[in-house]
Amino acid sequence: MASLYEILNLLLDVVWFFILAHVVMSWLINFQVLNLQQQFVGQIWYGLNRLLEPLYAPIRRALPQMGGIDMAPLVVLISIVVLRIVLRNNAAFFY
Repeated sequence: MASLYEILNLLLDVVWFFILAHVVMSWLINFQVLNLQQQFVGQIWYGLNRLLEPLYAPIRRALPQMGGIDMAPLVVLISIVVLRIVLRNNAAFFY
């Protein structure tokens, strides 16, 4: 059962990394540091969008429009922190 606890933590870490990479890439694209016309950048961008859109879509439907500011990644990151706290507080269940 301890391995299940570690696997869940690893999955949360991977999702955390993907979200941070997506947010940083979106800033770099908006500030025209990165160009989506470059094949490698475009593939990473579209891959991250396809991975994270199932997480963002329900949150975007529930949140009000913020005038071009996407709060879905922040909500997902806060949810990951909450899940980590719940896992840590219930770690005895896994051992």
